Amino acid sequence: MATTPQQTYIPSKVVKSEYPLIDNDPHFKRVVGYARTSDYIHGAVATAAGPGLLWTMEKFAPSHVGRGGFARAMRLAGVIGVFGGFLYFYQRSCLRFYGMSENSREVEMDMREMVDKVKAGQPLYGESKLTPHMQGVAARQSRYSALFTAVLPWFNFVNHNQHGVDTAKYYQRAEQELEAERLGKTVSS
Repeated sequence: MATTPQQTYIPSKVVKSEYPLIDNDPHFKRVVGYARTSDYIHGAVATAAGPGLLWTMEKFAPSHVGRGGFARAMRLAGVIGVFGGFLYFYQRSCLRFYGMSENSREVEMDMREMVDKVKAGQPLYGESKLTPHMQGVAARQSRYSALFTAVLPWFNFVNHNQHGVDTAKYYQRAEQELEAERLGKTVSS
């Protein structure tokens, strides 16, 4: 009995939003690399909120936990705050990739990064050691995952080519820039 090959690419649904979609499954490094200063500030405030609120509650309504009890609670609140602050920072950056918040800076950064890769002859989204089928599985598992971060944090660490955008725009821009460079050098010669 012959088995049919499994389909590795399933087109993703594009969520309609006010801003352009950059990537519906951004790699972890891109999310962190494209983060704005405001993302870091929001993440830091969220990190400090846990221990800060616990300390404030202790001042207004002491728990009288005894020697060392409050210090342990503060350490735990600090660890939870760090995780929560990072997830908030990460989600804010991801929402710009999805086009769910203002993302003009990220659109320009994405175009520049991808056009430079096209000019250098590199794969747009990096090289992967996984089979195309496993890349598809990874893409389907982490696509739009930042929308569910509060319930289950899930990050994309896999390089694959399934990002929900038409990559032709990168190649067209690279051709335009190469042509402009060629004409600029010819005119200046």
